[in-house]
Amino acid sequence: MKTENHAKVRRLVTLALLAALIVVLQSLSTLFPAVTPVNLTLVPIVIGAILYGPGAGAILGGVFTAVVLIAGFTGTDVFTSMLLGSAPVWTVLVCAVKGVGCGAAAGAVYRLLQNKNRFVACLLTAVVAPIVNSGVFTIGVLTVLRSSFETIAASFEIADAMQWLFVGILGVNFLIEFTVNVVLSSAIAYITKVAKK
Repeated sequence: MKTENHAKVRRLVTLALLAALIVVLQSLSTLFPAVTPVNLTLVPIVIGAILYGPGAGAILGGVFTAVVLIAGFTGTDVFTSMLLGSAPVWTVLVCAVKGVGCGAAAGAVYRLLQNKNRFVACLLTAVVAPIVNSGVFTIGVLTVLRSSFETIAASFEIADAMQWLFVGILGVNFLIEFTVNVVLSSAIAYITKVAKK
């Protein structure tokens, strides 16, 4: 019973620390001068998903979603703020699905592959998170947020909104997020190996 309680407390403390890290990293990302801030929070989401499964990944993704939306509602994140002003319900829904979805998908991938090869499982888990995050956002922009996105692009004097989406946002932001996750995947594997002991 004591061991079980200790494990629960350790899980809660670890998730709280990862959630705090998400808040700090996402808040810092809005300080950089970019129309769409680079997402720095995927690494703690992936670590939580690896350590505690899809549910924990979804919770941490929910924390990420909350921070993004708060930054959007307060105007700290200009791009999200503009989307919320134009299509609030769809923006909240897309943000929630991409945030929660990337954490849950990361946890599911790790759980599926963890017994085969821990490093490969960590690598693929780290790859899945930015793909789901950017993929859901892209689907949202191409469907329910398209007119809002085109209006925002025009307000920034960007002539071709779809070029901005695929070259600027997916070509730059996604590649940075993807690279950070892949580069840190070996560190993630080591951290999770030590944490599991």
